[in-house]
Amino acid sequence: MKKTALPKMLSFSAPDLREQIEALPEGTALIGISTTGQAIAVDLDTESPHVLVCTASGGGSTTMLRSLTAQFLHQGAHALVLDPKRISHLWAKALPTVTHRGNIAGIHDALVHLAAELERRLDLDGDLDDVPRLIVAVDEANTTLRQLARYWETFRQKDDPKTSPAIAALEEALWAGRAARVHVIFDGRPHTTALGGTSVAHELFATVILSRFTANTWRRLAPMAGPVPKKQNPHPGRFHVVQQDSTHETQAVLMTDADVVNWLTDPEAPES
Repeated sequence: MKKTALPKMLSFSAPDLREQIEALPEGTALIGISTTGQAIAVDLDTESPHVLVCTASGGGSTTMLRSLTAQFLHQGAHALVLDPKRISHLWAKALPTVTHRGNIAGIHDALVHLAAELERRLDLDGDLDDVPRLIVAVDEANTTLRQLARYWETFRQKDDPKTSPAIAALEEALWAGRAARVHVIFDGRPHTTALGGTSVAHELFATVILSRFTANTWRRLAPMAGPVPKKQNPHPGRFHVVQQDSTHETQAVLMTDADVVNWLTDPEAPES
């Protein structure tokens, strides 16, 4: 299929883009526009209950988490944003439907609470019409998992489970989240010991978003999409989006912190 020239940046303020995003059905978010001119989106309800984002440092994963989470928030979702750097998602602190946690103790407690919320939702047995969708956005997930494991060891008692209850809660959200309208956007690579390893990616993440990846990362996380791409585009915001057995080179939507806060607190305001 013929490729088209994409802009080096696909800003939320670009002509007609905001309208295109706002016209999407509930549960669907625009990832970006492919080099074939196709709108590439993720559908949490029928295609991909969770999203895996995996990039090298500076590859745009934080921007991707912000854009996707903001779109679901605009549709009425709530969000739990886990931000171990404490400064990557300051936009989240300004929004009433977002719980932002940065320090590891707060992240641990939030995930333990998530386990209780997941159980409550599952007990509703599908009667979730009045329950808002919950997005769990995990930035720097591999670092977060390591810190959670170490944190649990500092006060784990003899009869306590070996696995951190926070890590167990995240794993349960991945396996049972679809039935409870709980969806994880996971920035990182599934840990070899936590979350079941890369097999989790194949079973639970039907949408995998990759940038600045190695050949080994591609073979582990996107084997269904065929050979490793021969060349990666160096433009900021350019990703390979793998869905089922297809891959799309995609320029992602860029939403700044200000874009998100203005959009979600004053939906009638014009684009900045």
